[in-house]
Amino acid sequence: MSSERLIYLPLGGAGEIGMNAYVYGYGKPGKERLIVVDLGVAFPDMDGSPGVDLIIADIAWLRERKDRIEAVFVTHAHEDHVGGIAHTYGQLQAPIYARKFTANIAARKMDEHGHPADAIHVTSAWPQQVSVGPFTVGFLPISHSIPESSALVIDTPEGRVIHSGDFKIDLTPGVGEAFDPELWAEVCKDGVKALVCDSTNVFSREAGRSEATVGPAIEELVSSAEGMVVATTFASNVARVKTLAVAADKAGRSVVLLGRAMKRMVEASLETGVMKDFPPVVSPEDARGIPRENLMLLVTGSQGERRAASAQLARGKFQGIEMKEGDTFLFSSKTIPGNEKGVIRIINQFSERGVDVVDDSSGGHYHVSGHANRPDLETLHDVVKPQVLIPMHGEHRHLREHVKIADAKGMKGVMAVNGMMIDLSGNTPKVAEYVETGRTYIDGSVQIGALDGVVRDRIRMALNGHVTVTVILDDEDEPLGDPWVDAMGLPETGKSGASLVDVLEEDLSQFLGRSKAATLRDDTKLNDGLKRVVRQSANDEIGKKPEVTVVVSRLS
Repeated sequence: MSSERLIYLPLGGAGEIGMNAYVYGYGKPGKERLIVVDLGVAFPDMDGSPGVDLIIADIAWLRERKDRIEAVFVTHAHEDHVGGIAHTYGQLQAPIYARKFTANIAARKMDEHGHPADAIHVTSAWPQQVSVGPFTVGFLPISHSIPESSALVIDTPEGRVIHSGDFKIDLTPGVGEAFDPELWAEVCKDGVKALVCDSTNVFSREAGRSEATVGPAIEELVSSAEGMVVATTFASNVARVKTLAVAADKAGRSVVLLGRAMKRMVEASLETGVMKDFPPVVSPEDARGIPRENLMLLVTGSQGERRAASAQLARGKFQGIEMKEGDTFLFSSKTIPGNEKGVIRIINQFSERGVDVVDDSSGGHYHVSGHANRPDLETLHDVVKPQVLIPMHGEHRHLREHVKIADAKGMKGVMAVNGMMIDLSGNTPKVAEYVETGRTYIDGSVQIGALDGVVRDRIRMALNGHVTVTVILDDEDEPLGDPWVDAMGLPETGKSGASLVDVLEEDLSQFLGRSKAATLRDDTKLNDGLKRVVRQSANDEIGKKPEVTVVVSRLS
């Protein structure tokens, strides 16, 4: 009989930043009772996932074991941790545990998808714990850039595991709980088997700065600006949103919130009591009657998102408000790698309007990270003193560097990327098995697999264009008239100077004219031959081989 074991399995978030999904299990191999920590999303880009709305981890492994899932625990309300909850609930049907603010955000998502609100259970902070199967789990407060962020204290028959969630060491966070080293030391005093730890800023060697340090610089900027001031930041960073709003209030400016996420986060913060005394807000309609120098807009779109308020203001009016020469636009945020093009596009569009753009390239005056830099990571290591350290929430290079730090400090560092199941039983962690992982695309109202070919075909059409060929054959399998072509995403003329469609249709007619009866009777042979002609002819004319769809109609 096999002995019981404690396992850790990342399905998303280990080897990438975003799409967090982690599994812990305890029991006999292949029969473990499971808990899931976070079910987040990643965001698409036009290069790799055109047209896709969101990306979530492939949960096929979990779905096949849904009867063994005890619960889902959500560490905090950032989209890369909570954004997949509603998209996966119908498949997993497991109860969801979160603290009040996170539960508020999660409940809104569940409601949008028609899922029951009572699937989400509100849990208080440590020392309250939740017992599910062989696990006892508590939410241990830790500072981050969103309220009520928590590490998870996971007690198992094999010992205590701490899952850090996203965090920084901040003693004055503004909104949300400060890091409490004494509380953490108390929780860890009897020993911690494993610390599964955020790795995002492992390469940043300077000590992290507190959220409180950005207030004075923002207040000075807002008070000295002459026209209207518009600022964008992550809507979930309600401490920053409040800092910006307070700066506006002190400067005698009315505050306007633009963008659904901005309004939703402020509402959730006030409803749950994590934020108090937010300055008065005026509607966009009322703002039109207020002098520009007495206005400050707080808007979504810090990452250049095309449909967010920032991008719409950059292109023209948004909800009746327009930016003009002499106004100031502040990015109180860091541009996430991969989003630079969108942000630069917005900056240039504002520049063309005479708007002065201020970003954080000036040395951190207007933004501080919500993640722990290397010195802060080491502080947490020293407080927790784990037997094993497993880096998470980072690209491969981040995880590898974090393992090096752990090993240098005398802890056992374990490199675990998505799909690598780690057996934490006993004193020597080891790879138990490898699980196939991947991505699922939220595409409109459906979910599609990354290997289903939908996005691949979309990319091919975007790169090469598309041609539809229609052929009609009579009841004796002879062509009835000439084939005709519809082309999309291709130039009208090629190097011959003739119409591309005319060239393709002529070459197709010649192909049909010389085809033998066996080819004309066989749909597969006919389809392949017509495609080959189109691709060869198009390549000769325009240097591209388009995607081709062939429609053969037979009259009987």
